Amino acid sequence: MNTGHHHRAFLITTVWTLGLLFLGSVVHATESSLACPDWPTCFGTLMPEMTGGVFWEHLHRLVAGGLVVIFIGATYMAWRPEAHRPAVRRWALAGIGLLLVQSVVGGVTVLMRLPDAVSTTHLALAFLFVALATVLTVVTSATWTEGEGPWQGVRELRGLAVAAAGLTFLQSVLGGAVRHMDAGLVCPDVPLCLGQWIPPLQNAAVVVHFSHRTTGLLLLIALLVLSVRATRRLGPSLARTLALSAGVLIVLQVMLGFLSVYTRLSVAAVSLHTLLAASLLCVTVALSALSWGPGRRVESNGR
Repeated sequence: MNTGHHHRAFLITTVWTLGLLFLGSVVHATESSLACPDWPTCFGTLMPEMTGGVFWEHLHRLVAGGLVVIFIGATYMAWRPEAHRPAVRRWALAGIGLLLVQSVVGGVTVLMRLPDAVSTTHLALAFLFVALATVLTVVTSATWTEGEGPWQGVRELRGLAVAAAGLTFLQSVLGGAVRHMDAGLVCPDVPLCLGQWIPPLQNAAVVVHFSHRTTGLLLLIALLVLSVRATRRLGPSLARTLALSAGVLIVLQVMLGFLSVYTRLSVAAVSLHTLLAASLLCVTVALSALSWGPGRRVESNGR
């Protein structure tokens, strides 16, 4: 069965969502979140003058609308080819529902003037959707459907891969909380926090910021261990590439976290930090999904 068309559509959805997350971070970093004070229109129109903060905020809305259209199209294309796999259909429908909820939460965020909890929930739902889109991309690929993988070594890495994906999601949500609580500089020094390894945890902003750093350290260790184990247990394969990519990305992510503090939350640093977080989630979720695939071969480098 040729699953190429809807697989590519789900892949486009995943990449589009990564771009949307990056753009959302730019919106916040440029303080454009309330440049359009109403919703779903912007100053009462769907075509406002695209200048200043309105450009970033309304562009974010337009790209989000495009994502809904693309994903609905991908679901439509997948409906008949995936008739024998009702789970794929159900997850695609769940994705549409998640996008609609995400859109409403985005509107509520604006109408309520950016409350921390609602804004963080908006970002968390975006990360959840990109994870779902990644799973749909993997399970509709030739690697999955034609039995080209995964390999026995991938199944042996399943527990670590799933734990890494969960930790990546938690870290991303904590990062969202740091962003929306304006807690990015409550610890203005790195690697210390307020001059200490463990700062006084006396207010919510410091607790969230320090939790973000601590979880980031745990994630760094987990992904480096995953990369090393993949190198030892897997031969050349998509799974091995994903695991090694996770190791590279987490090192870059930690460096960007430091750079965000050093540059006093520059737009480029914090926006790329969000993009790398989402990319890490995609990589770890894809590797986790592969560990459940109906592979026919077992390949290992024998070490």
